[in-house]
Amino acid sequence: MWWVITVVAVVVLVATYLTWLAARVDRLHARAVAAYATLDAHLLRRAVAAVALAEAAQLPTLMYAARIAVDAEPEDREVAENDLTRHLREAREAGADEVMDGLVQVSRRVALARQVHNDVVRDALAVRRRLLVRLFRLSRKHPRPAYFDVDDPSLP
Repeated sequence: MWWVITVVAVVVLVATYLTWLAARVDRLHARAVAAYATLDAHLLRRAVAAVALAEAAQLPTLMYAARIAVDAEPEDREVAENDLTRHLREAREAGADEVMDGLVQVSRRVALARQVHNDVVRDALAVRRRLLVRLFRLSRKHPRPAYFDVDDPSLP
């Protein structure tokens, strides 16, 4: 009789752990999606601030780079953002001070949002590599999160 109780207890414990692990996988993937949405919003704010700087300093190449960054497809987003960062660094000397101060603040927020996003993606990928998660395919309903690797967007 005791062995039946022991088997039932072990099955309940394993089922509880798997349920907790599945909920953790879901939470981490939801955090990764939310972190990417936040990063995307900050990147959009940076592009708008870059357009304002381009209009104030009359820099058509910067305006063009900002429009490309806004309209970029997800697979081309990193390249477009790197190009915008390069143009912003070149325009540092030519900008109006009040517009440039706002751009520096937005760029710092982009750097922080990128760091948070990459940390959450690292955690989600670490959980996805666990044996039980792979064995029971607990992450099958979530797309694999990806790092957002761009040049550091903060301006000095």
